Amino acid sequence: MISGSMPPERFTRRLGELVGIETPSGEGRGLNNAYDLLETWAGSALGRPERIVSDEVPHLYWRGADPAVPKNNRVLLLGHADTVWPLGTLAENPFTVTETRATGPGVFDMKAGLVLAFEALALAGDVSHVSMIVSGDEERGSTTSRPLVEEAATACGAVLVLEPSEGGALKTSRKGVALYRIGVNGRAAHAGLEPHNGVNALVELAHQVLTISSLADRGRGTTVTPTVGGAGTTTNTVPERAFVDVDVRAWERRELERVERALRALRPQEPGAELAFQGSVNRGPLERGMSVDLLRAARAVAEQLGLTPVAETSVGGGSDGNITASLGVPTLDGLGPDGGGAHARHEWVDLTSVRDRTSLVAGLLADRAT
Repeated sequence: MISGSMPPERFTRRLGELVGIETPSGEGRGLNNAYDLLETWAGSALGRPERIVSDEVPHLYWRGADPAVPKNNRVLLLGHADTVWPLGTLAENPFTVTETRATGPGVFDMKAGLVLAFEALALAGDVSHVSMIVSGDEERGSTTSRPLVEEAATACGAVLVLEPSEGGALKTSRKGVALYRIGVNGRAAHAGLEPHNGVNALVELAHQVLTISSLADRGRGTTVTPTVGGAGTTTNTVPERAFVDVDVRAWERRELERVERALRALRPQEPGAELAFQGSVNRGPLERGMSVDLLRAARAVAEQLGLTPVAETSVGGGSDGNITASLGVPTLDGLGPDGGGAHARHEWVDLTSVRDRTSLVAGLLADRAT
């Protein structure tokens, strides 16, 4: 099925090189430097990549897949080079290897997954059926890369997402994510002289926040979380405007739709106040039904290669796998190495997990070629 094995020293060296390039979301210079490095690793296996720039954010795309290959056999490898870490973080938290752990900004989410992808491509043999996207704004909700991801995914029969694993388990379900802002328009007045002539936007916001929080459904796993809010200008002025940002997550699309209907139906409680609604579903759920066939294939590959049996899990965070699954394209997520601490300063990768996971991805690529 696959030939050879992954050189662990090369993986670690490459991981250090990639982590050593700071790539905050949307930061073109760092992203392009990282893409230069990835291109050298890819060689000619996937053909010549394109740099797709949208709203000044670059993305790297290997169209790869031979048009003669049936759609059902085509595979899209999906990952992102951007991290949540601002420029300058590397000076405080450099790439470090301690025994079997590698640490550094973005090492787990998800630069190790990108290194692993290229190691797997080298093991898989014929990859004429494989395309690959490395995006530059996944951590910001894929606002500029979404059209590219959707275009590439709809041309393929399967998507393999190199996001990190969860305790070694593949991610077969992810919650969908919706983001909203509820604005309040009131009327300013002097808080001491004539507060009765004002319409207090902050008081109205307080009514709405309690109502918004009540839309959660713990039994269904639906969370509705007011996150960021603001109001007012000075301490002696009745606030004229206020706002609250709301994060909604659910396992089912119908739950996202229920919450959105309820948010749109909010009505002001304070006389004279007005509400404004913004936002939408950012990523639909990755439902298990879109992963189960690929999970079955992964388990067969693991058994054939003598690898650790493949486990599965469900997680609340979203990824670009949500986007591709929502299009009806079979999607398997969490194919990166094991570790922990995503978005935390202590994030780390278990280097002992890399060899098996690389063989698994290579085996899945080889399996889809037939």
